[in-house]
Amino acid sequence: MSLAERPEEKVLAAAGTPVRSLDPSDASPDEGVVEDLPLIDKKAVEQLTEGLLSHYLPDLQRSKSALQELTQNQVVLLETLEQEISKFKECNSILEIDALFSEAKHYHNKLVNIRNEMMMLHEKTTKLKKRALRLQQKRQKEELEREQQREKELEREKQLTAKPARRT
Repeated sequence: MSLAERPEEKVLAAAGTPVRSLDPSDASPDEGVVEDLPLIDKKAVEQLTEGLLSHYLPDLQRSKSALQELTQNQVVLLETLEQEISKFKECNSILEIDALFSEAKHYHNKLVNIRNEMMMLHEKTTKLKKRALRLQQKRQKEELEREQQREKELEREKQLTAKPARRT
């Protein structure tokens, strides 16, 4: 690009500001900048600033309002998400409570069954004890009767046994 083709130089030339070209042989690109500042026309700077602002300011303001709206929508969305998360946490806690209650009901049923079994076993043992007592009494009675029968038989045998006669 030649110096005349550069857009920033066209703007400065149009504003009446002298354009200083930089040669590769110049010692420093910053050399003489301070000296060039008083040559810039303040009216031209103001016009350029106003033109730049009028060109970009409406877009920037629209972007700013869009960003503000987006930020507000994000805040609303975050609040909604927090509410939904808390609802899910409540649902989970309700499910855990339901699980605890069903588990408690299950163990209560087990306890009731064990209690019923213990009562039934108690009744059976009581009946068995009574039966064992009756059987023991019956055996003792039979034993006594056998003993008495044996004694009678022994007595009878004694009586039936031949006795030598006494001589008189």
